[in-house]
Order: sequence, then structure tokens, then C-alpha cells
Amino acid sequence: MFSYVSLEQRVPQDHPLRAVRKLTDTVLRTLSAEFDALYADSGRPSIAPEYILRALLLQVFYSVRSERLLVEQIDYNLLFRWFVGLGMDDAMWNHAVFSKNRDRLLTSDVAQQFFAEVNKQAKRFMSDDHFTVDGTLIQAWASQKSFRSKDDSDDGDGTDFRGQKRTNKTHESTTDPDARLYKKSYGKESKLSYLGHALVENRNGLISAAMVTHADGYAERDAALLMLEQKQQGRSRRITVGADKAYDSNDFVCTVRELNVTPHVTKNDKGRSSNLDRRTTRQPGYAVSLSRRWLIERSFGWLKQTGPLRQVKLRGLAKVDWLFVFSCAAHNLIRLPKLIAQPPGKLMEQCA
Repeated sequence: MFSYVSLEQRVPQDHPLRAVRKLTDTVLRTLSAEFDALYADSGRPSIAPEYILRALLLQVFYSVRSERLLVEQIDYNLLFRWFVGLGMDDAMWNHAVFSKNRDRLLTSDVAQQFFAEVNKQAKRFMSDDHFTVDGTLIQAWASQKSFRSKDDSDDGDGTDFRGQKRTNKTHESTTDPDARLYKKSYGKESKLSYLGHALVENRNGLISAAMVTHADGYAERDAALLMLEQKQQGRSRRITVGADKAYDSNDFVCTVRELNVTPHVTKNDKGRSSNLDRRTTRQPGYAVSLSRRWLIERSFGWLKQTGPLRQVKLRGLAKVDWLFVFSCAAHNLIRLPKLIAQPPGKLMEQCA
């Protein structure tokens, strides 16, 4: 009838989530004022935003496929209860109530603020001068048959579109109008998608900036310029940025140089001349930057394999952007305890 063992005692002292919980609590304390502004003092009691964010972190860490299943697991999983902050006998929320309160966070800037506070905790492990930028395709939660003509000239139910010319100018999805028909490379099928963009520092591969845009052929370079401009605000020191062949364009190379950024872009000289010359490529840092480009691919791999970004279950650019930025914060948060535990001498690796 009685249990004299608390949740704190049931979680092993060396469990990986202990260090993550400690860092999460530090971040959430700094956001307390923002949380107070989101919720009214009167009305029906709601779920505390700290509980929601900790639960969403568990959903990312453990690849829980839905919020209904997440609420169910928090109910009977003692580790999940401890991480969220619930007691052994606390009543569990209804999954619909959880989703409704989560939607309130989706309309705010909490994800960017949470991401910024996590990066403050990781600042000593991040390079300030050397970065890599890239984009990844995020499949939207919309089917191909929902991609219908804007003027309603399509015949049938949309399942048979063989021989039809379908473009983003003439068609749009009826279930997710912000999604765009796009393919990342030649020989691949087109899918309704978004583009997620990340700026990764080259020392330990932590994500320094993140955003989501509509999927089109110019979005990767435009988003990279926007993130680099924000990174260089108030700074006079030159930084470097590595990127793949898609960024070897004259407008991108010239613009980043105007931003006081040195482009360490992979040369695209197949059938044309590259926009980089020996003034840049002869420097030792150029080869080092290219050798560190795999760090951003590792981050994208984690976000899609473990995280929820292979195909998002939210619709609309604003909500997908919120989820992408929050997942990037979770990526940095899960890696921080291992970096903190490493000897100081191992952390200072050459990054450019």
C-alpha cells in the first residue's frame, strides 16, 4: 500500500538524462518571464509550459511518434515522469489538452528563445569564427493527390496526374498550402516539402543557427546569407563558412564577402569556372573547412533518424519552423553532457 522509494531514487545517478535535466532546468529558469506572459492569471488551469517543453524533449530524444503515445508513456514510465517533473501520484493530462497547450507555444517565439539559451550554455564548446552551412529537405505532411490546380481546372480526385504539368506557380496543396513541390537532386522524385537550414560551428558540430523556408532553388543561399548576417551583427572580426557546390555562385560569394565572411565553398568547376580563386583555396584553412563539412550532415542525420524531421506532422511554415528550431536545440542539449565530461585538452580541435 505504501512506497518509500521516491522517483529521484529510482533514476540511477549515472543515467544520461540526469545531466540533460540539469541543463534543461537552467535554461527554463531563464525563460520564466516569457512563460508568465503566455498564460493568463484567471481561467481554467492549464499545463505548465515547463512540463510541455520537457515532454517535447522526451518525444525528440526517444523518437515517440505521436503526442497521444507520448502522454501514455509519461503516465506509466517512471523515468519520463521524473524528467517532466511530475510526482508518482500526479494525474496525467489528456492528450487533447496537451496538444491544445502545445499549440499555444507554437504561436510564440519560445523555440528561438529556448534555442538561444541552450547555445549560451554551450558557448564555451562552440567556435566563434568557423562555420558550415547547408540545407536539408523536410517532407511535408501532405499527399501528392492534395496538390491541385489553383483555378480548380483539374479533373478527377487528384490520384491520377500522369501526363499533367504540375508546378508551384499553377498548383498548391489543399491540406498544406505552404508546402512546395521540390526535389533536392537530379534523378529523385519531387515531394511536397520544406527546406530546413542550419549553421553549424566547426569545432564540435553544434548547431549555431537554424530556420525553415519554402522549398525552392534559391532558398538555401538566401537563408545562409540571412543567418550569416545575423551572426555578424555587431562583430568586426572576419569568420569563415564552408558549404557544398550548390553555394558556388557569384552572388553568394560576393555577398558573403561583403558581410566580412570568407567563403570556403567547394569549387563547382564542372563545365564552367568556379567563383573561387587561388586567393582563397590556397589557404590551409580552406582545406580544413572542407574536411569539417561532415559535421552538418551528422546533425541532419540525427534530426531525421532520431528526431521528428524526416516527415513533419505539423502543417504551415511557422509551425514547421518552430519544430525544426526546437529539435536543433534538443540536438545541442543531448550532446552537451558528453562535451562537459571531456578533458579540456580534447575540446580544442582545429576547425579552420
